[in-house]
Amino acid sequence: MDKDLRRLLNPALQQIQPYKVEGGQQADIKLNQNESPFDLPLWMKDAILEEFKHEPWNRYPDILPYRGIDAYAEFVGISSDSVMMSNGSNEMLYTIFLACLAKGSRVVIPEPSFSLYEKLALLLQAEIVAVPMHEDLGFDVPEIIRKAKEQEAGLIVLSTPNNPTSKSLSYEEIRRIVTEVDAIVLVDEAYVEFSRETSALGLVREMPNLIVLRTMSKALALAGMRIGFAITNPRLLSEIAKPKIPFTSSRLAEITLSHVLRNYSLVNDAVRYILDERFRITEAMKKIGWIHAFESDANFIIIRVPDAKKVFSFLSEEGILVRNVSGYTLMENCLRFNIGLKEENDCLLEKLRMMT
Repeated sequence: MDKDLRRLLNPALQQIQPYKVEGGQQADIKLNQNESPFDLPLWMKDAILEEFKHEPWNRYPDILPYRGIDAYAEFVGISSDSVMMSNGSNEMLYTIFLACLAKGSRVVIPEPSFSLYEKLALLLQAEIVAVPMHEDLGFDVPEIIRKAKEQEAGLIVLSTPNNPTSKSLSYEEIRRIVTEVDAIVLVDEAYVEFSRETSALGLVREMPNLIVLRTMSKALALAGMRIGFAITNPRLLSEIAKPKIPFTSSRLAEITLSHVLRNYSLVNDAVRYILDERFRITEAMKKIGWIHAFESDANFIIIRVPDAKKVFSFLSEEGILVRNVSGYTLMENCLRFNIGLKEENDCLLEKLRMMT
């Protein structure tokens, strides 16, 4: 772009790259975006579309998706005034970061973590206080607390289970962080349904500085529908709602959510399948001598290989798309892949064994 035009833009854009997915989003076996391998059944889609057909398409939806908010609040057992629904959890991240950060603000982000956190902080010209994970990719809780206090950070962002490391914080570790810091703590629970640890949701009522973020894209298999939630105390929610873009959640998303929540046994079945496959694949990986598989607490597995670029390219040529996460701190020569259908997982294992 012409330099004269760049001077008119936010200078932070010079530090930010557009989001992209290496290898694209199409493959015979697609395991690179942590999606559910299961789509909604056709009978449910038919019921959703039949209901949506009777909605007035020429009218705006509600300013906020109150029917979706009420449905999810009832599902998790919390009051509606503690819940906000968004067009995916990414939109909620934009909303929360806009509400919490300004130029010069400090935000604590463990690294490596979800890349959008850093992007949003840079865009808002906030100062990122990075706290590296341990060598086993686990969280350094004392250092998170120390850095937050030392740097007087106003926001701490914790992805647990963490993407891309697949590690979790325990309930008590989250309680400790939230209790000991003078900051808003955002706990992103995108993968919580697959975790061995207890959700932080039980802390919301007693911790006024805690926000829990949820997505329907993973366990609920609604990545294409774009549904996310923030859960916090009503006073804090009323403040972070101020920069929220109105009308971003469609009635189709609300209707879909209500149908899935009413048939949640399908989600439970899918989660059990994914956890069983996660264990099976991890054990199989341990028998491939040149692969180190990290213990996972999410719907994906991280492996370290001698040459991640070579393995990524080989799998891509074989029609299997995984994610090369080697660019993250502490994750040199690491690949990430989500749990797929059994035959997809078997094919991945077969191709990796071929490289032995």
